[in-house]
Amino acid sequence: MTAPIMVGDPYADLEPTGSRRFLYALNPLAKIAAVVPAIIVLVFVRDLITPLAMLALAYAVLLVGSRFAARSAMLLLVGLPAAIVLLGAGLAAWTDAALVDDTALVLQLGPWSLYAGALAIGYATAVRLAAMVALALIAGLTTSGPDLVRATVQQLRVPYRVGYTALAAFRFVPRFGHELEVIRQAHRVRGAHGGRGPFAALARWFGYVVPLLAGAIRHAERVGLAMDARAFGAFPDRTERHLVPWRTRDTVFVLAFFAASATIFAVFFPWGLG
Repeated sequence: MTAPIMVGDPYADLEPTGSRRFLYALNPLAKIAAVVPAIIVLVFVRDLITPLAMLALAYAVLLVGSRFAARSAMLLLVGLPAAIVLLGAGLAAWTDAALVDDTALVLQLGPWSLYAGALAIGYATAVRLAAMVALALIAGLTTSGPDLVRATVQQLRVPYRVGYTALAAFRFVPRFGHELEVIRQAHRVRGAHGGRGPFAALARWFGYVVPLLAGAIRHAERVGLAMDARAFGAFPDRTERHLVPWRTRDTVFVLAFFAASATIFAVFFPWGLG
């Protein structure tokens, strides 16, 4: 008898871990609604200090309200700062020197000049993009796909046929990753497509395509049969086993984040008065 193939739940590490990590207990729509206005306003900001303050706010919320796996910690503490440094330098190098030639000269390499104004523009843009990403991560790092789908179906009245079909398709991704790893291990055991170099690698990838497609078709058929067996789509609505309600704490979080964002924009007011 063949042992069943066990695939880890990709959403298992997004469960709440305690009362201190309040972001996991919030409705997914509350976390999205809280940050979307700030992200939209940041599109029109051109200074450095305002997005820097919003970046600090996003980091504060994430550090207090979420727990960090190794990957998310590396993303926030290493990946995002490194992206700011590299992106800022690249944007500064691409800035037209004629627009900022009235500022201090920082670097001269032959005919190419780097001015302080170009650095200010480059890093203001990089920090603004990083602030938008960090704000998006408030929901992205603490929300599971199933809960987001349930919230859209329950609060936004998205048809469950659309929501749960998208969720089923989204769950295919970790399944494909698991099956690809199984296929790779089987090929290594059999010694298929051995060798080194680009041609051997290309032959190995072609060897993965057919069994991966066959496994995808079998999995899609099983999912389709399971949905048919549960009368999916036969009725206009379905009874929800797991509810994701909108609670008072969701309203409090949205209003508090609105207030904090509005305070930052009002204090620094990056659009001037003229």
